[in-house]
Amino acid sequence: MIRIAAVGDVHVDKDVLGRYRPALEQLPAVADALLIAGDLTRHGTVEEAKCMATEFGDVGVPVVVVLGNHDHQSDQQDAVTAVLRDAGITVLEGDTTVLELHGHRLGIAGVKGFGGGFAGACASKFGEREMKNFVGTTETIAERLGAALRGLECDALVALTHYSPVPETLVGEPLEIYPFLGSYLLGQAIDSAPTALALHGHAHHGSERGRTPGGVPVRNVAHPVIKQAYNVYQLLTDNVDAGLATV
Repeated sequence: MIRIAAVGDVHVDKDVLGRYRPALEQLPAVADALLIAGDLTRHGTVEEAKCMATEFGDVGVPVVVVLGNHDHQSDQQDAVTAVLRDAGITVLEGDTTVLELHGHRLGIAGVKGFGGGFAGACASKFGEREMKNFVGTTETIAERLGAALRGLECDALVALTHYSPVPETLVGEPLEIYPFLGSYLLGQAIDSAPTALALHGHAHHGSERGRTPGGVPVRNVAHPVIKQAYNVYQLLTDNVDAGLATV
């Protein structure tokens, strides 16, 4: 069994320092790794990244993250990534990591993701160059996620994104903004490999649980949705939600 703690949209700045730390200090007792689904900072500055590294670094288990749209706000995403990596945090964007946990290999493929919408109500790569670029960005990111997932050899496979791969976990958000919260292309990428669990954030008013068309469990772990420092999910068991913890 592998236990994964997960959260997203923590939006760390100096005023957040210490808020998550008491629960994070319990991590080694309840989880084997911590995955964070983007929006690590408030405005994507180096100063905020340093606060994020202080809050979520050195927690006793591996920490794996993707960036979110907030982490791109100041166009300092490369510097933000460098700060986090210097603190021992693994940052994924179209690439993968494999963790050896209790004799099992946990493979994680991560991308930020992008928008575009879902079946029956999605943008198409047609018309103005701006629209082609918008949809093309999602296509490229989804292709990278699918290739990363399919390239992993492991006992349990997790997809980590910021944007949602399914509409079910957006329920509670206005329908009008679904195209800006995720894309069905991410779901197709996840279904192209034997993925055990997909984690995302971004939809603060969404719902926690959904599934891809291929049946992969999807969990929206945005902090405003789970309303705690992290949820714990179990892999290599019959019930991914059996390990849910209150922290």
